[in-house]
Amino acid sequence: SASASASSSEAEEEPGRAPPPRMTTVSHHYFGGSSSERDHDLRVDIVENIEEDYGMFVWPCSVILAEYVWQQRPRFSRSRVVELGAGTSLPGLVAAKVGAHVTLTDIAHNTEVLDNIQQICSLNNANCTVLGLTWGDWDEPVFDLHPDIILGADVLYDSAKFDDLFATVTFLLENSPGAVFITTYHNRSGHHLIEFLMVKWGLKCLKLLDGFSFLPSCKADSLQGNIQLVEITLEKGKPK
Repeated sequence: SASASASSSEAEEEPGRAPPPRMTTVSHHYFGGSSSERDHDLRVDIVENIEEDYGMFVWPCSVILAEYVWQQRPRFSRSRVVELGAGTSLPGLVAAKVGAHVTLTDIAHNTEVLDNIQQICSLNNANCTVLGLTWGDWDEPVFDLHPDIILGADVLYDSAKFDDLFATVTFLLENSPGAVFITTYHNRSGHHLIEFLMVKWGLKCLKLLDGFSFLPSCKADSLQGNIQLVEITLEKGKPK
C-alpha cells in the first residue's frame, strides 16, 4: 500500500532554474503476521519515485529478497550485511531491523539515489552505513567491507555489467571467509551466462529457489515474473 506525498513543479522549467522536484510516494511494506496493515510484526516505509527511475522504485525482486531476509532473520541477526545496487534498499532495511549491521551501497556517482537511501534510513530509524560503490571499481571503501552476507535484488539485469558485478562479489567473498551472496533475479535468457560467470569466477550455487515458493499469497498476488533466488559462495579449494 502507498500513501501519496507527491510534489510537482509549480511552473514549467526555465533555463537556469533548478529541475522540478521529483514525484515521490511512500510505500508501506509489511512482514510477519498476515503481512497486512492490520496484522504484521514489522513495517518498512520506502520513498519511491513514481516516475520509475530504476534506482528509486521497489521492484518485485526486492520484495521477494526482503521477505526471504525476514523469514531467515535468525541468521541475519548480528551479521554484517552489504547490499549491492541497493536502490530503495528494502532487503537491507529489513536486515537492519532484525539486528544486522548493514551497509547499503549503490553507484558512487548516483548521488540522488544515495541521498534517497539516507532519507529512507532516517524514515525507518535504521542505523545503516550508506556507501557509494560502483561494481568493478576498486576504491578504498570496498577494501574495508567484510560482510557475512551480501544481498543483491535484481542486480543481474544488464549482462554488460555482469563481469564487474561478479568481480566485486568475488572480491567481497574472498575478503570474508564463509560469506554468501544472496540474490533474486528474473530468470531471463541470461541464466546460462550467470552459470558461466559462476564457473569463471570460482563460485558455486548453494541453494536455488523459486521466488514465489516462500512468498505470502497477499504479496505474490501483486507480483509477476519468473523470479529465482540463489545463494552463491566461493567454490571450496579454489586455486589462489
